[in-house]
Amino acid sequence: MSDSVTPPHQQPVPVDGNPYATKDATSTPAAPAAPAAPAAPAAPAAPAAPQAPYPPQPGAFAPPVVPVPTPVPVRNNFLLGAVAAVVAALVAGGLYGVIIGTTEREIGWAAIGVGFLIGWAAGRAGGRNSALPVLSLVLALGSVYAGQLVGDAMIIAKKVGRDFSTVMFDHFDVVQQVWRDDADPMTFLFLGVAAFLAFGNTRKAAS
Repeated sequence: MSDSVTPPHQQPVPVDGNPYATKDATSTPAAPAAPAAPAAPAAPAAPAAPQAPYPPQPGAFAPPVVPVPTPVPVRNNFLLGAVAAVVAALVAGGLYGVIIGTTEREIGWAAIGVGFLIGWAAGRAGGRNSALPVLSLVLALGSVYAGQLVGDAMIIAKKVGRDFSTVMFDHFDVVQQVWRDDADPMTFLFLGVAAFLAFGNTRKAAS
């Protein structure tokens, strides 16, 4: 009796280059896999519908309206301020002279009033012009000095029995000499106070 012949052991064949995956050498080779179809692009998302605003609630207050500030025009008119200061100096100096001639004495508050009035008129009319305070100072000095001369002329006219205009204009040198003889520290103090007030009050009235 003849022995059966056993077929030799078949060696495993690597599958697709992978040594660990084997198949029988006698088996039919697998067909290659078909390439995957490209995925279709996703459709763009629809925009979200805008939300309706909240309806006004009963009893709600409207937001406050902030007013826009209106710029204030800056006054700066030298000519107008100078004219107002000159007029104020003439009026104040005349009144100051009448007070001195009537009372026959110098009164401090009257000199203060002269400087105050000139500065106020210049500042209110001319505004923030840098030359007006200096002009007011000079006019205050001249106004107080002229007022003192008017007062001395009135006193002289009473004493000599002449009218004021004759003494003031025909004998002006005599009036000046009387002023120099009667001048004292208070006379110059009144001049300085009037000038100082006119300078400072011009700036205050312009603001």
